[in-house]
Amino acid sequence: MTAQRVREAINRRYRISVVLALGCGLRQGEVVGLSPEDVDFARGVLRVRRQVQLLRGRLYFTLPKGGRTRVVDMLPSVASELADYFAEFPAVEVELPWGGPEPDRERKKFPLVLATTYGNAIRANVFNVEVWKPALAAASVIPVREKGERWKVSRKDGFHVLRHTYASIILEAGESLVTLARWLGHSSPTITLDFYAHFMPEAGGKGRGAIDALLSKHADASTTA
Repeated sequence: MTAQRVREAINRRYRISVVLALGCGLRQGEVVGLSPEDVDFARGVLRVRRQVQLLRGRLYFTLPKGGRTRVVDMLPSVASELADYFAEFPAVEVELPWGGPEPDRERKKFPLVLATTYGNAIRANVFNVEVWKPALAAASVIPVREKGERWKVSRKDGFHVLRHTYASIILEAGESLVTLARWLGHSSPTITLDFYAHFMPEAGGKGRGAIDALLSKHADASTTA
């Protein structure tokens, strides 16, 4: 699987970002805004309560997209990788403005799961160029960049593809749209359906089968009457 190849190819310090996006469907800003305080090992859930955003060159904390926090199921494999990661890379406390990049904003501190080697919050644009794209190249998803060239990456190969992969696998396994919408943080299952209906090859199959069985029984009863 391509996502697994990228996971193995990415810098070890940032590998947990792939695990969180692929294993829990987190957006990139939510991944870099996650705190160990949001990880509930006992209940097996993640509380998605903030994200890190970049505007006009300045980082800030804010609520997840749509202004809604949520709780996401944390798979045992994700919990295991997080526990190992915490042991190797202790969380770093980061202070940023809350709600916007303006200097007069209230500042808040959170220990973050992911931070740079200098102890700063991760900038998505820098991460994408220095970490994500080299991992794609190492996994043979995109061509290796020649010296002096810019990375040639299509929109479909952005970090967000991990969230799409998560959603598609969940739906193909038969999980309900309502549950997936809650995990993804969508305001309505309709939004989830608009994005991911094509990942539901059996959509409608159970209903058609039930009606067909009902009519077949009726036909059989008429024949034997």
